Amino acid sequence: MSSKLEFVDLKTQYAALKGSIAERMQRVLDHGQYIMGPEVKELEAQLAAYTGARHCITVASGTEALLIALMALDLKPGDEVVTTPFTFAATAEMIVLLGGVPVFADIEPDTCNIDAALIEARITPRTRAIMPVSLYGQAADMDAINAIAQRHRLPVIEDAAQSFGADYAGLDDVKRKSCNLSTFGCTSFFPSKPLGCYGDGGAIFTSDDRLAQACREIRVHGQSARYTHTRVGVGGRMDTLQCAIVLAKLERFEWEVQQRLAIGARYNEMLAGKLPVVAQRAGRTSVFAQYTVFVEDRAAVQAKLTAQGIPTAVHYPLPINQQPAYRAWQVPGGTPHAERAAARVMSLPMSADLTPADQERVVHALLA
Repeated sequence: MSSKLEFVDLKTQYAALKGSIAERMQRVLDHGQYIMGPEVKELEAQLAAYTGARHCITVASGTEALLIALMALDLKPGDEVVTTPFTFAATAEMIVLLGGVPVFADIEPDTCNIDAALIEARITPRTRAIMPVSLYGQAADMDAINAIAQRHRLPVIEDAAQSFGADYAGLDDVKRKSCNLSTFGCTSFFPSKPLGCYGDGGAIFTSDDRLAQACREIRVHGQSARYTHTRVGVGGRMDTLQCAIVLAKLERFEWEVQQRLAIGARYNEMLAGKLPVVAQRAGRTSVFAQYTVFVEDRAAVQAKLTAQGIPTAVHYPLPINQQPAYRAWQVPGGTPHAERAAARVMSLPMSADLTPADQERVVHALLA
């Protein structure tokens, strides 16, 4: 059996940043402010500047980011949120947790992002928000989604757990960052994400002052001042040590984004005309949280690659509306594109430090 590749190579990344990470963590250990220490505000300022959003609120996870954003919008039981069925469960989970109703619109078969053309038909008088997901690292059709939202006076929450660092140039041809494309952008710093910490972490982005204040209060149990609880909240803070780690990783993040773009383009080139891959739209970049292809007889393909030391993953094997916990929210007529994608998608090794030789090894084995 050949030596095993890393699916996400965090070890090489750590080796490159070891000194900076140690220095950043030591500062926290020295000042001892493990909750809401100075690194929290420092990271929020840097992330807001990077995206162009007016506000960044760090939180305990990407899931918590979605929850707090929905709470800031005052989602009530019975309120509907239009979203995609083809994503990680957290997207719909937070809607349901608050008593809301996830309303699923099917995906584009080539990008696997929500099909904006199907959203308007799902809107009812009970719709409270639209929540697209920037799947695999590429934003959905945010211009079309925002236009629909504006017509119906709805907020948009971009679930950008996989797309921090990606660009979107819309109809106005102005390049903007994922997380600064709508009312809210919510991202995750789970270790395997394009920008990750060494535990759980996440962030909310908005340029609405009132919503930003609501999010800040909700993440500290609804406090507007110490022991003054002006709203119902949660314990949703991102701890100082994790913020310090992300600050260290930001030092080479733009280099990593450029590497991801180059590696993704190389995968595209090597697989062109040989195997269908998730498409990237003109005017948008993908940071390739996953590089995903479509294969038939996936289990057999995965088994053969595993035998050669090449790890793969499936994001995701079943649409949310077909998961046991979410069958109450089935879609009339189903979600055929999501169902077809779930049966065929397979993600390949992808990291900023993936070498050309290892990438060639992956592609050669896959095509064979």
